[in-house]
Amino acid sequence: MEFIDYYKILGVDKGASDEDIKKAYRKLARKLHPDLNPNDKAAHHKFQQVNEANEVLSDPAKRKKYDQYGKDWQHADQFEQQRQSNRQQSYYSGGEHFSGDDDSDFSSFFESMFGSGGRQRQTKFRGQDYNAELKLQLIQAMETHQQTLTVNGKNVRITIPAGVENGQVIKLKGYGAPGVNGGPSGDLFITFSIIPHPHFKRSGNDLFTTTNIDLYTALLGGETTIDTLKGKVKLKVNSETQPGTKIRLKGKGFPVYKKEGEAGDLYVTYEIKLPTNLTEKQKELFTELSKLK
Repeated sequence: MEFIDYYKILGVDKGASDEDIKKAYRKLARKLHPDLNPNDKAAHHKFQQVNEANEVLSDPAKRKKYDQYGKDWQHADQFEQQRQSNRQQSYYSGGEHFSGDDDSDFSSFFESMFGSGGRQRQTKFRGQDYNAELKLQLIQAMETHQQTLTVNGKNVRITIPAGVENGQVIKLKGYGAPGVNGGPSGDLFITFSIIPHPHFKRSGNDLFTTTNIDLYTALLGGETTIDTLKGKVKLKVNSETQPGTKIRLKGKGFPVYKKEGEAGDLYVTYEIKLPTNLTEKQKELFTELSKLK
């Protein structure tokens, strides 16, 4: 696995304080966030790297392992266990034990871990996990459907349940990096990113939208037809409807995740569209109405 310099990704030096790391992460996360760069794949990749770097460097225990073992930091505990075992074997066999200060001893330790020495039993290590982002349109997230992803040269077909949330993560076991010395592969973690819709806002399982009705329908009542994410719906408008009036359409919202047949509500807010380009006759009539107040 290629070494990733987390310090370089965050733009800080190796001696940076926890506060320096926090500030650098916040600055880059705001700049590279997918919502601000919806069509920039390079920014999305950098955003993932920044999150990964912050996850490691903001955790004192992980940071210590990373500083000592580099790209193999996730296997630090196994390395230490094997190293201790090698020391004990050397001690009881009358041989020299690893001092921890000599580079050749450290290299020999890694050789014994990965079988280069040919005398020690090879230790199996689990592969690194992969992280990926999958963008979905809001309407796609409303329906259970399948998509095929290419991960590490392999096509992976996944079923996406209706109702997934923005930022929700699912795990695909065994689709990460291959293990070392026959160890199991890591896992693939997929984060869903729901692209904002221009007319519908989602909050949990509820949807919110606005629609225009003309002045005459608002005053006298009538009907209007609105677009929903599942087609058109005809609504009855009460007379004397005021601007900002909100109505609820029960069960017309977002499907509840992994609960077949359950859905939130759709809230529609009425906006009154005033007439323009009035004729002289219309102006006269509105004048007469104003005198009746």
